[in-house]
Amino acid sequence: MIRHYLQLNDLPADATERLLKRASALKAMRATQERVSTLAGRHLVCLFEKNSTRTRLSFEAAMLRLGGTVSTISSSDSQISRGESIEDTARVVSRYADVIMLRTSADARLQAFAAASRVPVINGLSEGGHPVQLLADVLTIRERLGSVEGKRVAWLGDGACNMARSFAEAAAYFGFELRVGAPDAYQLPGRDSERVLRTSDPFEAVAGADVVVTDTWTSMGFEQEAEVRLAALGPYQLNAEVLAKAAPHAIVLHCLPAHRGEEITDEVLDGPQSAAWDEAENRLWAQAALLETLLGAD
Repeated sequence: MIRHYLQLNDLPADATERLLKRASALKAMRATQERVSTLAGRHLVCLFEKNSTRTRLSFEAAMLRLGGTVSTISSSDSQISRGESIEDTARVVSRYADVIMLRTSADARLQAFAAASRVPVINGLSEGGHPVQLLADVLTIRERLGSVEGKRVAWLGDGACNMARSFAEAAAYFGFELRVGAPDAYQLPGRDSERVLRTSDPFEAVAGADVVVTDTWTSMGFEQEAEVRLAALGPYQLNAEVLAKAAPHAIVLHCLPAHRGEEITDEVLDGPQSAAWDEAENRLWAQAALLETLLGAD
């Protein structure tokens, strides 16, 4: 059976634990310049319907570091731009690849692509979630704080965005508490639970948090709403005053790109509690371990 990775729950918890340990091991090997060829002879195709910096570079670097090869194309460079269906694209591309990473908009497109593919498909971002980013975030939290289980994570800003949704899924999966600070119009869908608390008070969300997370307020596809979003989300900026309410050891995460002066200040992003740059690097190691897992090389 083909094992896709479209959301966190597509892997059982024990497999994810092995993946995260492998990611840490691969990262340690970089310092010793140890060569890894677990995916020699395997080919990754990265297909982008949305722009990317970190997702593209980290997947390409991961596959090459494991001894494999990679092709990257955008929808504008493919027949998708001329009307070829997502299913037909998947049927063709999956005959050239051993694994495919798709970065798209609607989750329905992601699901349709995976259903038509003959090889594993990885969600490189969709409207419903960003699971590969979440793996890097958890890896970073474990590096800085020892574990993620039992921690309090605060989310500030757009609670309806894909990253907030992935953190909500991860709260139950990894066993941490999530507090979402967002205005009602941008609140995480659903109801409060044992693991997820919603509030319109940013200070309540951050109080005592071990990890404070934010993301851009105007994601790709919402540029026409930028002015409205800035006005609504302004009180949820991650700045020094807000961060002071978190635990003294708290770390700050941002999946980037950051709009400095909007969702986060320079003082916080470049400050001693920021783990954003380690977080960005950890995309490489988490995704390398994921590729090994999906291709049976773990």
